[in-house]
Amino acid sequence: MRLPAPATWLAAALGGSGVLHLVRPRTYEWLVPPELGDARAWVLGSGVAEVGTAALLAAPATRRAGGWAAAGLLASFLPAHLHHFRVARGRPALLAAAAVRLPLQAPMIAAALRVARGR
Repeated sequence: MRLPAPATWLAAALGGSGVLHLVRPRTYEWLVPPELGDARAWVLGSGVAEVGTAALLAAPATRRAGGWAAAGLLASFLPAHLHHFRVARGRPALLAAAAVRLPLQAPMIAAALRVARGR
């Protein structure tokens, strides 16, 4: 049986991102707001959460739970997205990336909620 489209791309995106978080944590550490403490711990923890959520999305029996987990996980990244704007000041390329990343969260969360609701 084929995965529904939102579950497929969410699982691929979260799984791929999670693996990158675990393999190359330094790539993401600058995105963790310093107010949250140890950036490495946050990056590794979010990597594990992303891989786990991708696994939930991939299995039919846990797909709806995976949708809820994905929606919560994506919403929890808001501080990192806002921090991206803070560190991007005076750097046009970083600012452009931040401006693209933040609005993409809304359709991703909406897709996760569709999966969670079994649609």
